[in-house]
Amino acid sequence: MNKLAALTLSLFLVCGPAFADTPKDADPQPAKPKPAATAKPADKSDSAIAAELEALRQALQAQQEQLNLLKEELAKRDRQIDAAREEAAAANSRATEASSKAVEASSKATEAVAASADAKASTEALNSSVTAIKTSNDEVLALVTTPPNSGMSQLVNSDDGPTSIRFKGINLTPGGYLEAATVTRTRATSGDIATPFASLPFTANDLSHVTENVFSARQSRISLLAQGKVGSVTIGGYYEADFLGAGTTSNNRQTNSYVLRDRQLFAQAAWDSGWIITGGQMWSLATEYKKGLFNRQENTPQMIDPNYVIGFTWDRTDAIRVVKDFGGKLSLGVSLEGPQATLGGRGFDSVTTINNAAAPATIVTSGATTSTTSNFFLNAPGASAGLNNAFDATGYALNKAPDFIVKAALDEGIGHYEVFGIVSEFRNRIYPCGVVGTNANDTDFIVGTTPLVTYTGFNGSCVSANPTEVSSFGAFNRSSTGGGAGASAYWMLLHKKLELGLKFVGGDGIGRYGAGQLADATARPDGSLALIRGMQGLGRVEFHPMPKLDVYLYWGGEYAWRAGYAGYEAITVTKTPATSFPVTVGGVTTITTIPATTTTKIGAPGIGGYGNVLAVNSGCATEGVPVNDFNPSTGASCAGDIRLQMEPTLGFWYRFYQGPKGRFQFGVTYSYFTRNAWSGAEGISPRGVDNMFWTSLRYYIP
Repeated sequence: MNKLAALTLSLFLVCGPAFADTPKDADPQPAKPKPAATAKPADKSDSAIAAELEALRQALQAQQEQLNLLKEELAKRDRQIDAAREEAAAANSRATEASSKAVEASSKATEAVAASADAKASTEALNSSVTAIKTSNDEVLALVTTPPNSGMSQLVNSDDGPTSIRFKGINLTPGGYLEAATVTRTRATSGDIATPFASLPFTANDLSHVTENVFSARQSRISLLAQGKVGSVTIGGYYEADFLGAGTTSNNRQTNSYVLRDRQLFAQAAWDSGWIITGGQMWSLATEYKKGLFNRQENTPQMIDPNYVIGFTWDRTDAIRVVKDFGGKLSLGVSLEGPQATLGGRGFDSVTTINNAAAPATIVTSGATTSTTSNFFLNAPGASAGLNNAFDATGYALNKAPDFIVKAALDEGIGHYEVFGIVSEFRNRIYPCGVVGTNANDTDFIVGTTPLVTYTGFNGSCVSANPTEVSSFGAFNRSSTGGGAGASAYWMLLHKKLELGLKFVGGDGIGRYGAGQLADATARPDGSLALIRGMQGLGRVEFHPMPKLDVYLYWGGEYAWRAGYAGYEAITVTKTPATSFPVTVGGVTTITTIPATTTTKIGAPGIGGYGNVLAVNSGCATEGVPVNDFNPSTGASCAGDIRLQMEPTLGFWYRFYQGPKGRFQFGVTYSYFTRNAWSGAEGISPRGVDNMFWTSLRYYIP
């Protein structure tokens, strides 16, 4: 019976393709040759091409139906093979149990093996047929997706490929966009499309007297999302990068060769129960979100500027985050994040020692060996061997502990609401004898008077072997705890056509969390840190009058309080070695020696810190003279500690196309940026203004 079934199936395989390829009403007589057709033009009408495509699709459908039939037959033969194997196993068992029936059992086993061999041969024939039909299907599909007379392969049907690629049980989803962007500023910054808010020039800076126009493709972005399911846990990660990094060899002269910059790189595990653990580089938990506290749901402004807008609270740092989602309504999260402290202000204690090799009568600093010491340090230069940037002038924070952020988010109705808190730990090392003169007690700080904030500092001599020379005697570490709190609200109205948002953040030592990058701290006369109190606020309106158009308006501000002190010391020590020279009088030459001298100049009581009421701002409006043809002057005698930065912004995005092939859009943005500094001596309050226009043409990967 099995052999008969196999024979029948083999005949079917041989004859099946012939029947499938022969039309039902085919003429049994051979077709007569037809006269050669007159050559037609290469170009066909749309209806002719559509007819050909329809015929090819029908052929593909017929082939697919035949493939499905053969697959069913193959599955049937697989079941027959399994049955034959089971029968052979049963025969072997019976042979073992009853030796008297060995001959009969052996005969049955032989028949089973023969049936199994026949079934295997039939299966191989089926596999061969399936492979041939698949190849035929691929050829038909290639014809369907390639237009006639086309010089290159193009998709002409509406079928889309998968948005994700399946690889070993993991879904890989590529993303990103390509951008051509421009920015025009009425006051130059010597920057790319990213605005350096904290250093926009006052009038004293030569750059403030020229405009700038920048073309850039560096914000073009690539991304890859990887996700897979393991039981009740979804594991994966996300990578995102652009080209807004600048290496030591990057320039705009010929190749515009800028480096790839990491934006986000994190791994994540999300349980079905709502627990989410994320580790890596990501947006801060202090950043506002659109939904819950989920990564990749950050509510970033639609700005073209990659530094966003004043008042937007954000950073992207390395962090470890734990979030618990309670059914999509309430989310609680905690995050440990790696901060980088920023220092502001001026007038800090210092001693400058000049070892002058010139004669006393011609004491000059030119050619002299000069060294400067201070009484504290906060950050340190990057170590190249440790793979940090050794060319960053501000260095890296030597953190005692990470920032701790806790946040709660509520999604209720049309609104999304957040409250959060930040705890930041600052630490610096203080050297009370790092600034001394040549006389005992030169380290005594002079107490200031009203309206200055007074600070007595170190009071006494440096009890060291040589108390009139700088030393590390008595050095110690000192910590300061800062932080703040914030809240935000975000509403979607008019069937999601109108989005409104408000956010406010305030605290001590949180300036680095704002887009304007105001300082976190300044230094008192004794080298201890004084955390600068600040606040950030942003209002937003985003309107979607039609599916292809987005219009947005943002207005943000960032404010920093005064932290000024008196009693700073700026000591200058000039040392001249002994000098001998011949003197001839009446024909007699003698050697005259001038002994070594040391002079000390102490600039005290000095004023400093951040926003001091006696700071000198007289030079903020006087244009300087350039250092050379590649170095414009930044001006002089201009403290310019920032009190308030504000930026109203208006812009739109228009999508020419959004569909299965991706998204193609154009945008324009205008911002009016102002920075107002604290008033100083004579009541002078510097102010800087910049008008900025951006354009962007983007194609998003589907």
